[in-house]
Amino acid sequence: MLLTKKSEYAILSLVIIAKSDIPLNADILSVKLNISKSFLAKVLQSLAKHKILKSYKGVNGGFMLDKDPEKLTIFQLVTLAEEKIPSVFECSLDGTVCAANVNGGCTLFPVLNNLQMKINNFLNDLTLKDIM
Repeated sequence: MLLTKKSEYAILSLVIIAKSDIPLNADILSVKLNISKSFLAKVLQSLAKHKILKSYKGVNGGFMLDKDPEKLTIFQLVTLAEEKIPSVFECSLDGTVCAANVNGGCTLFPVLNNLQMKINNFLNDLTLKDIM
């Protein structure tokens, strides 16, 4: 699957964080987005680890964007959130990975790979700023 809840939560929370002038914590974001705080906290910590977010500790702590929204592509964010390059189908990035075990004999791979490349290009052209 291309986008999971990890990607969705990462992008939604980044939009809110990018619009904020103060650090926002997982408590605030989970209420605003009506999602699980514990799951969101893991997503936010991962984004901080990859230097997309800056983490502030303390009573007024939370997360602030550490990158320019114009320079953060949705492809990059989804790849970080999913911890792998997102793919539409298991084989769409690599024809040697074949669920049906037909590898080179698959006539569907070129179509799926073409679709995957179009999606990758679209997500690479789309930035966080574009969806704010």
